Amino acid sequence: MIYFDNAATTFPKPMCVKNAVDEALLRYGANPGRSGHELAAQTSLRIYEVREKAASFFGAEDVEQVAFTQNCTHALNTVIKGLLRPGDHVVISDLEHNSVLRPVYALAAKGIITYSVAETFADPVKTELSFCHAIRPNTRAIIATHASNVFGLKLPAKRLGKIARKYGIYYIMDAAQTAGTEHINMKEMQIDFLCTAGHKGLYGPTGTGLLITPYGKKLIPLMEGGTGSVSHEYAQPDFMPDHLESGTLNTMGIIGLGAGLDFVAHCGIDGIAQREMQVITTIYDMLEQCKDVILYTKRPALEAQAAVLSFNIKGLNSEETASKLNELGFAVRGGMQCAPLAHKKFGTSQTGTVRISAGAFNTVEQGRALAEAVKRIVNSPGKELQTPQKKIDLP
Repeated sequence: MIYFDNAATTFPKPMCVKNAVDEALLRYGANPGRSGHELAAQTSLRIYEVREKAASFFGAEDVEQVAFTQNCTHALNTVIKGLLRPGDHVVISDLEHNSVLRPVYALAAKGIITYSVAETFADPVKTELSFCHAIRPNTRAIIATHASNVFGLKLPAKRLGKIARKYGIYYIMDAAQTAGTEHINMKEMQIDFLCTAGHKGLYGPTGTGLLITPYGKKLIPLMEGGTGSVSHEYAQPDFMPDHLESGTLNTMGIIGLGAGLDFVAHCGIDGIAQREMQVITTIYDMLEQCKDVILYTKRPALEAQAAVLSFNIKGLNSEETASKLNELGFAVRGGMQCAPLAHKKFGTSQTGTVRISAGAFNTVEQGRALAEAVKRIVNSPGKELQTPQKKIDLP
């Protein structure tokens, strides 16, 4: 099986990650921060070292600003539900994943907050103006993905950070699709809350995520409980990261995430991004020559897009195409990819798309093989024809 579903989770994982998890299972099995014995202290130290790596990687000013979560969705829910108050308004983009849309929608449906959806454009200045026009006197935050998980399109993160500062509101970034392939510095980009997955472009195990913020104490925690600190107090600790970390941490996953951060640092963010984009552009160029393949964006380029490509085959729905590719030995994602706003934007709400997403271990040869497999499906007899979707260009 050739794996092209890295936007969901990267696979395979680097050998250093496997080795780190194996070592954690063998040597660091105690509960970090919960006991005074040597094994617990050693385990706590290893967890602290990963915090240091994450803080350095994303330009956080203090290691205590790093909180571990289960995944990016957990991090985003922690911020959205912990920060927003009755009467607040937020602005999100028209490319958001359900990890942003659903908690925002749920709060709005209860009458707690309101929200606006800002239109995004290929022109970053037009996107900036769109967000500015959506801001109201009661706007508390901009919540925006760094890149679409369906179409790969990047938002102008630095511009959004400047907007947030100008209007005195918070900037919350969903970096699930860009952490590990984009240089993200919280201070330089004026990010107040950085939420990301550990298991995607950082190559850690599943069940790992990061919430990095200098404003953690302002959040109402999603959970209260055991933290291993100030246990005599009935109230949740008011200091980070304990304020947001209740219960036993995913020690093995976090140690594996530390090795994933080392892997990305060793390979280089730019090197990984260029390699992935070379694979994706190879596929794009081959599919563009096939008249029955629908492509929804311009030719991908690093300055505008992550290594994610969506397409459809005329006469087949996206799940059928993904299933046929699976039979031919390729793992891709068909359907809605948990992002209904993005599909509404591109007119694919009824069909979904087939998503190809590259990772550090994909090769140009694999990309060519995938494109040839798509051509085989296009040329195979017996496709059940449906009304084709027209190609939709970026605004």
